[in-house]
Amino acid sequence: MSASPFKTQAHPSQKPVVVLALLLGVVPLLSHWSGQGHWVPLLTQIMIFALAALSLDLVLGIGGLVSFGHAAFIGLGAYTTGILLKEGYGDTFLSLPLSMLVCAVFAYLTGLVALKTRGVVFIMITLAFSQMVFFATQSLYRYGGDDGLTLPMRAPFLGQSLFGHKILFYYFTMACLLLCLAGLIRLVQSRFGRVLLGARDNEIRMAALGYDVFRVRLAAYTLSGMIAGLSGFLIANQTEFVSPAYASWQRSGDLIFMVILGGVGSLWGAVAGAFTFLLLEESLSGLTEHWKVIFGPIIILFVLFSRGGLARLHDLFPSHKNGDQ
Repeated sequence: MSASPFKTQAHPSQKPVVVLALLLGVVPLLSHWSGQGHWVPLLTQIMIFALAALSLDLVLGIGGLVSFGHAAFIGLGAYTTGILLKEGYGDTFLSLPLSMLVCAVFAYLTGLVALKTRGVVFIMITLAFSQMVFFATQSLYRYGGDDGLTLPMRAPFLGQSLFGHKILFYYFTMACLLLCLAGLIRLVQSRFGRVLLGARDNEIRMAALGYDVFRVRLAAYTLSGMIAGLSGFLIANQTEFVSPAYASWQRSGDLIFMVILGGVGSLWGAVAGAFTFLLLEESLSGLTEHWKVIFGPIIILFVLFSRGGLARLHDLFPSHKNGDQ
């Protein structure tokens, strides 16, 4: 089998999920005790983008497909939620599954085209589809157009305004992130995940073994879009605002940086990369208005000189002799 530029271990471990749950679970308590209440909304937002980075790593790290248009699914999920709330149909039990369904349909239809290509062509096609969503949302003048849409409220939960409570929304977001992380780790361990990994390393050999590589990749791409749509639903509810900027190519670039920073092919690394990226951005922006001049070189130097990104910290979570995901 040909060498792969991506590294994924054979037996992913669920231990990082447990550790992450413990760390995130005590944040609201520590925030209340210390009087630093801003940490709860900040980490809520970081978890939302960690979810988006996780969805991208499924196709980028596990599937070997460099998508430069993943922000389109965030934008679609956010706008579906925003439009439903604007029209008075925003209950969570409707807006959440419908937001994910819209993203799944879009991912499936665009995947039918994009997945027939490889390399730079695939990158450009995914970027083109993302820009299509970006310009489409700008043309929604009934829902704010270029200015975006301010939501009248957060999505009610069985008629109750549970998401209006920042602690409850924090734990709901945390549950979504942990469930998706644990589920994707199990998926990589499954036969489906093995086929996806095998196709990434040697597509011809997997096809010769009788696997339909295209269908496996299409299923993974569709699932990835659904998870990113979930992050769109969450970000719309947290900010109570949706904007075409959610679907911009710059946001897609940020997600790629998060995955690379954490370690391409490591699911828990994608989460760690998102946390590091956004916390570093938050810290530097508080120091100077020219923080991007510092932030950019730091990220570039890390990418150039690191091997495996933050996923090298997997030694902190020993499991099987083959290592962790």
